[in-house]
Amino acid sequence: MKLLGIDFGERRIGLAISDPEGRVAVPLTALERSSDRAAVARIAELARREGVGGLVVGEPLGLDGERGAAAERARRFAERLAAATGLPWEAVDEALTSVEAGARLRDAGVDPRRHPGRVDAVAAQIVLQEALDRRRGPAARDAGAAGEPSDSGGAGS
Repeated sequence: MKLLGIDFGERRIGLAISDPEGRVAVPLTALERSSDRAAVARIAELARREGVGGLVVGEPLGLDGERGAAAERARRFAERLAAATGLPWEAVDEALTSVEAGARLRDAGVDPRRHPGRVDAVAAQIVLQEALDRRRGPAARDAGAAGEPSDSGGAGS
């Protein structure tokens, strides 16, 4: 089943999608966010068109693991999106994913300051890949951590 990864932000919402087998996440796009209503409608349409079966939403927990205002805001958005789509959702800690996304883009020769939407889409990919790896179990995570080839591409949060 395909999953849609969502990196919620007040200005942009990064989106990523998995393959149908739920093994690999790829960046999809970033939406400029004008309002929750418009964003929910656009994402719901995209999810329907892509045949998505579930949502994975990044939850910006503090480095101490505490849930603050930003995490609550992301959860409220996820609940609205789930209600509009009828899809189940899960939250994944997205601490430092934007930093990691920027580093990945720089490594690929892309200036993240000139392409903020790409940063958001890659951050959504990182969040989604974490959820996919978690579903596949410890062996998938351990293979990536040991430097062995894995489908995760080294993603993590």
